[in-house]
Amino acid sequence: MKPFTLVSHAVRAKEIISVVARHGFVDLINQIDLPAGLRLRFIDKTQSERTTWERVRLALEDLGPTFVKFGQLMSMRPDALPAALILELRKLQSNVRPVPFAEISPVLIEEFKGSIETHFSEFNETPVASASLAQVYYARLKSDGKSVAVKVQRPNIAKRIGVDLELATWFIGQLHNRVDALKGYDLPGVMAEIKEGVLRELDFENEARNQRYFNTLNPYSENIYAPVVYTEFSGPRVIVMERIDGHFVDSTEIDSETKRKVAAAGARSLMHQILITGFFHADPHAGNVLITAEGKLCFLDWGLAGHLTRRLRYALADFWVAAVDQDAEEIVNIASRLAPPEARLNQRVMEKEVTLALREELNFSIGRQQLGRAMLKLLFIFGRQGIPLSRDYCLMAKAVLAIEEIGRSLDPSFDIREQAAPILKELYQERNGPTTLLKHAKDFTKSTLASLQELPDQIQRLMRRLEHDNLTLNLQHHGLEQLDSGIRSASNRIALGVIIGSLIIGSSLIVNSHQPPFIYGYPLLGITGYLISAALGFYVIWDIIRTGSHK
Repeated sequence: MKPFTLVSHAVRAKEIISVVARHGFVDLINQIDLPAGLRLRFIDKTQSERTTWERVRLALEDLGPTFVKFGQLMSMRPDALPAALILELRKLQSNVRPVPFAEISPVLIEEFKGSIETHFSEFNETPVASASLAQVYYARLKSDGKSVAVKVQRPNIAKRIGVDLELATWFIGQLHNRVDALKGYDLPGVMAEIKEGVLRELDFENEARNQRYFNTLNPYSENIYAPVVYTEFSGPRVIVMERIDGHFVDSTEIDSETKRKVAAAGARSLMHQILITGFFHADPHAGNVLITAEGKLCFLDWGLAGHLTRRLRYALADFWVAAVDQDAEEIVNIASRLAPPEARLNQRVMEKEVTLALREELNFSIGRQQLGRAMLKLLFIFGRQGIPLSRDYCLMAKAVLAIEEIGRSLDPSFDIREQAAPILKELYQERNGPTTLLKHAKDFTKSTLASLQELPDQIQRLMRRLEHDNLTLNLQHHGLEQLDSGIRSASNRIALGVIIGSLIIGSSLIVNSHQPPFIYGYPLLGITGYLISAALGFYVIWDIIRTGSHK
């Protein structure tokens, strides 16, 4: 963003600067090249009892809904940001003060292409939930009388988010260029990805598609599901879905046996989403999971979903097995295979850091079982070593961490390995079962036969070129230029040496023969030969000294 654009949003820019300063980051502000109109005097109010990362979280909360969402998406990048910051950002809550229904109703009217009463026999104007991007209301459809939940985007939120994202992009670019301590984190790259994620979440049609896709792939529909979406009433800024009545997972009204079953079912479903289908809920925190009266688990808020290719799913399974086995060397080998060709890896350093991370988070001898935290640390280690793994790996690590926390809150004896084991076995069958091996054999045979079919034509083209004598082989040796130059120089000097020697011998014979004409009593022709040989000799000596060949 250019300076004049920053000045055009001067009011909001001053708000951001003031909040950042109030939370003890005056030293960072002083390193930013601010326009004259935004230069203010700040007093450093660093709160020593809070850590740096805590102050970052509190500043984001004070900056409002856009920056709360910004922080939540930052927590999806454990490969680029420290694990301590990621864990602090996960505490950000989206519950914000709701806007009046009078401001929401124009959005509904515009999306429904008519009045609210056209589609709903009842519409409760009091929101049941209010988040950074949207508010949720309960209503009843006029067509069939079903109770529904209506998720409505906040008015003008896209414009406000656009301004805040512009300002955040400018500030982060300044910090990246001017603060040496932050240059290793690729903050502009993180910001660009977060901006893309925020804009994607503003399109509610994407969320509706994710919910429908999950219900289509879900093999545990008797226990796990997502709300059914009424597509005929939904659009870019509104989603109408079935109303889910239930309790959040931290409710005390759920008996312990139901909690234990739900914890196991939720973990098994997430493992299946990640490892088998490659499509998963990327933010299954406690506020996005409901337990119904029938003991079923419902995943809410599908605005953010992860997608893993088959190659990434297979590599992830190998990561998990190696992590459980405390095999740091194998983890580094797997990561190396996923690294870009230009990456320069220090495998010894990586193995040491991976070993330490596994001992801190997956030390089964002392009961430490934090697979999600371990993956966060591993992704950060890989990122620092130049292995930028897929963004969806980061989403996966956060999802696993969230489901582990939910599992332990429901069942103190929860162990994600028990739920992952049958899924890993199913994935192993997918990778190495007879059907897969037969498919690989068919693919190999098909590609081989295709190559063999092309071979006669290739041989015929080669023979035709040989027949017409237009086949040329271009051979070029590199690094022999100095040798060629040296041989030429030596040959020239040897030739001059032979000529000089011949002149000296010939001139000596003429002098001894006393052949006229004479000069000062000596034959002129002999004296001339001596002078020419002397000149050539001095030239050779000077050339050797000039080129440094005497050294």
